[in-house]
Amino acid sequence: MATKKSEERPNMIETFKEFKDTKNIDRTTLVSVLEESFRNVIAKIFGSDENFDVIVNPDKGDFEIYRNRVVVADGMVQDENKEIALKEAQKIDPDYEEGEEVSELVEFAKFGRRAILNLRQTLASKILELEHDNLYNKYKDRVGQVVSGEVYQTWKREVLLVDEDNNELILPKAEQIPSDQYRKGETIRAVIHRVDNENNNPKIYLSRTSPVFLERLLEAEVPEIADGLISIRRVARMPGERAKVAVESYDDRIDPVGACVGVRGSRVHGIVRELCNENIDVINYTTNTKLFIQRALSPAKVSSIVIDEENKKAEVYLKPEEVSLAIGRGGLNIKLASMLTEYTIDVFREVSENEAEEDIYLDEFADEIDEWVIDAIKAVGLDTAKQVLNAPREMLIEKADLEEETVEQVINILKAEFE
Repeated sequence: MATKKSEERPNMIETFKEFKDTKNIDRTTLVSVLEESFRNVIAKIFGSDENFDVIVNPDKGDFEIYRNRVVVADGMVQDENKEIALKEAQKIDPDYEEGEEVSELVEFAKFGRRAILNLRQTLASKILELEHDNLYNKYKDRVGQVVSGEVYQTWKREVLLVDEDNNELILPKAEQIPSDQYRKGETIRAVIHRVDNENNNPKIYLSRTSPVFLERLLEAEVPEIADGLISIRRVARMPGERAKVAVESYDDRIDPVGACVGVRGSRVHGIVRELCNENIDVINYTTNTKLFIQRALSPAKVSSIVIDEENKKAEVYLKPEEVSLAIGRGGLNIKLASMLTEYTIDVFREVSENEAEEDIYLDEFADEIDEWVIDAIKAVGLDTAKQVLNAPREMLIEKADLEEETVEQVINILKAEFE
């Protein structure tokens, strides 16, 4: 039996040392958790823990438990947990008398292996709960802030990172820049996207594709933004490819675009590298919708704009040579402009009066083009042959929801009519 005692107590001390050395918990809280864990086990064994003193010292990895009982006359003990017979008390100290309190050191190992296992499980459960609380409290109010983490593990659907306290952070695939590549041990930056705490199991999700990430990077690089002299009003991103940022200055002496870009792009160079060579266009924000859309479509030069404020739509007319610039490679420029301005933008080539007079309604081509195709094109606001020929092909494919081959056939039929 003595052997078991000597085995169990050192094991318990090692358990305490492990929690002290590896868990990010302050000493006061750790003492409280240890004491509460002991008391839970004691209450299960004796029915109550109120007459026990539990003293723990996590610094030394040690603990002491004292049971306090009142001395009563021999044969008058009614509660063995809280009372001790005079004869038994005097075995501890011959000077004890009835009515006095006996404080006796209790060897926890005497409670048996089950009690010790119960204590360890209780302690581990409470420590885990405490760690979850600490993690949630640390991050719940930090959504939108940039953090750094070390890549710990990469999977197909997500990357697992750890912060400076070894807390786990999750970077889902959908929040990664497409060209991002991660190697174990490298440090990466991301913005805290959201913090979930389902069933007291906090999960910290990060994002590198969020517009907020670009905002925070600009704030860090441009002192005027950090000082409140320049405000970021809108951000639109196609992660890893291109972004548009609308900024506004509260000081007439400060050029917000120039301040953000820096001399020869010095202030955005680092951000571009961080975002895998994502090109960043910075424009002046304005409440004038037409002017804002015009700036958002830069570098294209807009001839005229027709605004439908109720439906948040804009028809933009440009010279033929400007159309491709407005749309951009793969439709990127017009998509970002729509995201930035929050308007659906349709681009049209300018048509001269003579060309307009020669125009033909689509319904006249019903013998050559299927009626459902004509209806699909008319549904996006194109009623005549010239309107279709002047509209970008990407618009016909995406907005009319037509196959590229179908659009090509329609265009060839319409072109033939004017040739």
